[in-house]
Amino acid sequence: MRDLDEIFEALSKSAFRRKFHLQGKDLVYLRTKGLPTVIDHARDFIAKRLAPAVIANDGKQTPFRGHPVFVAQHATACCCRGCLEKWHRIPKGRPLTPEQEAYIINVLERWLRDEMEKSS
Repeated sequence: MRDLDEIFEALSKSAFRRKFHLQGKDLVYLRTKGLPTVIDHARDFIAKRLAPAVIANDGKQTPFRGHPVFVAQHATACCCRGCLEKWHRIPKGRPLTPEQEAYIINVLERWLRDEMEKSS
């Protein structure tokens, strides 16, 4: 796993990752439900869609829209096990540890907070 400042610096250099921002319904949802509730949703998504050692549809399990966490996952390369391995140094083929899940949540929360601040 990488230092948060280091990973956000690396992500800022990716044209693909930089294009993701919260807008419209996703931003309204985050503001209405609040960050703690959205982070609870993120924990559930991570546990079900990323934590298993083998994911049948890996690389396609995270929609591009429909929830602020989905957008955050693509923006931060926390969308599939391949991206987690490439960007965050979390190996594929093994279940995520509680520490790795907590790291992913921290990455997502930082991005969501930044998006809320930018849109204020």
